[in-house]
Amino acid sequence: MTGKEERELFTISVVSKMFDIHPQTLRLYEREGLLSPRRSEGKTRLYCREDLERIRKILSLTRDMGVNLAGVEVVFTMQDQMEAMKGFVAEMFRYLDQEVKREFEERWQRESHALVRFPSSKLMKVGLER
Repeated sequence: MTGKEERELFTISVVSKMFDIHPQTLRLYEREGLLSPRRSEGKTRLYCREDLERIRKILSLTRDMGVNLAGVEVVFTMQDQMEAMKGFVAEMFRYLDQEVKREFEERWQRESHALVRFPSSKLMKVGLER
């Protein structure tokens, strides 16, 4: 951990004051699996900037939108799944891009060496009768 990251860790009392919530609320969020703060060697909860953003989202969902904690968990799960899908879709686009380029290069090589360029899709086999 860098010095800057260490300075940006906050104890449960500081975080509870920042958000005007009881420390027990933060402990509940942790028990429910909505937060996973770091721990010091003395087992003190330490919240980083990402944790603070997650708390902001939890409070927005619960206070502003009336979502219960089970609903918050569903929202977070769906967000995680959407992020995973974004990565999958991006990977598929990279793969398809490479395949299209490869196919183009193969066709270019085949057709550039032909004496007469003729699209392969126009050729058909004709049987000869004797």
